Amino acid sequence: MDTFELRRATQIIVREHQRLTMVVDGLLRFVHLLGMEKHPPGTGLFRAMLYYIREYPENIHHPKEDRYLFAHLQERTDTLDDVIDELRLQHVDGEMHVLDLERALTRYEIEGRPALADLQQQVEAYAAFYAAHRQLEEEVILPAAIRYLTEEDWRDVDAAFGANRDPMEGVKAEEDLGRLYAMIVNTIPSADD
Repeated sequence: MDTFELRRATQIIVREHQRLTMVVDGLLRFVHLLGMEKHPPGTGLFRAMLYYIREYPENIHHPKEDRYLFAHLQERTDTLDDVIDELRLQHVDGEMHVLDLERALTRYEIEGRPALADLQQQVEAYAAFYAAHRQLEEEVILPAAIRYLTEEDWRDVDAAFGANRDPMEGVKAEEDLGRLYAMIVNTIPSADD
């Protein structure tokens, strides 16, 4: 059994990473389609994906990692301080990447094809950034959390992540994000289409 399965918070974190990966893959497919089609898709779906990234991972997921998971790890060991500092910086950088994506999309909407290369480059840069970020969290931080955190720490971390506005369940705000997420993954054409 994967040790991540032993903790509610790690299950939630990995599931949220998987969902964001699907949205990032959607961004990549979207800009690929823009370059191939005579009648490119409208940019509303791209904006919906950016909104999802801003509202869920940037405003909910990352702050909880910083405040609960990383803080508890730093209470238990100093061996991860450099990694945690890097991840916290990446959380800030993620917001800047989203702003860069929004600017590149706006330029594309105004200029059309001449701005497409920049939009594609921004999406590819964000996808690479996010993949490296996710890998560092899942291959270094989560195993370290399993190793170092106490039962009391886990109760706190599990409660924090269990209270996340999961985009697939919950009250009105969560339902709105759930509908947005479903629209994104169901609307993005697959690479085979």
